[in-house]
Amino acid sequence: MRRIVPALLLLPLLGGAGPLPRPARPVAPIVSQSWGEEALRDRVGEAGDVIRIAGIRPGMAVADIGTGGGYYVLRVAPLVGPQGRVYAQDLSASALEQVRQRVRNAGLRNVRYVQGRQTSARLPAASVDVVLMVHMYHEIEQPYLLLDRLRASLRPGGRIVIVDLDRPSEAHGMPKALLVCEVKAVGYELVGVTDIAQGYVAVFRPGVRPDPASVRACRA
Repeated sequence: MRRIVPALLLLPLLGGAGPLPRPARPVAPIVSQSWGEEALRDRVGEAGDVIRIAGIRPGMAVADIGTGGGYYVLRVAPLVGPQGRVYAQDLSASALEQVRQRVRNAGLRNVRYVQGRQTSARLPAASVDVVLMVHMYHEIEQPYLLLDRLRASLRPGGRIVIVDLDRPSEAHGMPKALLVCEVKAVGYELVGVTDIAQGYVAVFRPGVRPDPASVRACRA
């Protein structure tokens, strides 16, 4: 996430035959552990919009990939309730410790913590109903590989929900058409794209997984 990577470099896919490409676009560097002021995000109703569009309900298991300061963890965990679960996932151990403290102070007991990698979210198999990727997709160095591996973590009927701004990736956004192309390239189906005050919400569900060797990086 901290550097622009060459578009033509290929990585082998673990557990499968053939390579998956790196993105043929700039990858934005991580500049902060959080995106925007939480009070402002609350005022414009961002979390409420995303939760509604994602269809998050009591009893569900939700993963917040790149949780940062834990904005969504603190809002989703009370909603899914004691029968549900939230996975706070981030590359940064310090970010996860910050979220752990916030969760402890809030008295929540249904949150689990996962330190991920650029190539794998490291979530348990068949563990989540909804994967949230909020204002961070443009910072993923290897999105094709990460998305492909996320498939194994989804429960039947599970979906991936990506929130971003409709602007170039180097400007910390992701053009809608390019995002849809990249996610569909590894076999996800688009459920829908909805504009919200803080960008847009794109929802995907797993479709037929392609031969990794056939996947080509999308271009703007």
